[in-house]
Amino acid sequence: MKLHVQNRQRAVRFDVKWLRRFAPLAFEKCREISDDGRFALRRIAELNVVIVSDRRIARLHEDFMDITGATDVITFDHGEIVMSAETARCQAAEYDQLIEEELALYTVHGLLHLNGFEDSAPKAAARMRQIQSRVLQECLAQLPAR
Repeated sequence: MKLHVQNRQRAVRFDVKWLRRFAPLAFEKCREISDDGRFALRRIAELNVVIVSDRRIARLHEDFMDITGATDVITFDHGEIVMSAETARCQAAEYDQLIEEELALYTVHGLLHLNGFEDSAPKAAARMRQIQSRVLQECLAQLPAR
């Protein structure tokens, strides 16, 4: 499986090398947890994690989901996770954490979506948040952001 992490924005600085080390750890943990029993991550040949601007993710959000405005992360079934650096920066400041940790959270969130988790209903969203929190903490224990 090929995993690529690409920074396609210039407005927000973060440690992309750290995120490139984090993503494979998260992938290995998430590929073993499937909510629909299909384990789609086991069949994906190539995974792209792409960090973009709010403007770019807002365009994708509208084009593919018919929702106006920026969002934190969008996951595409073919194996692409698109994340907003600007939204991550704002959320990291709000929750008093590093931007790398926020992007790591988005990575886990996207991986879980690819492996069958949904967050559109409150009960499913609560279950997904619980699992993503556990996976994130396990990965951060292996690769601290600082």
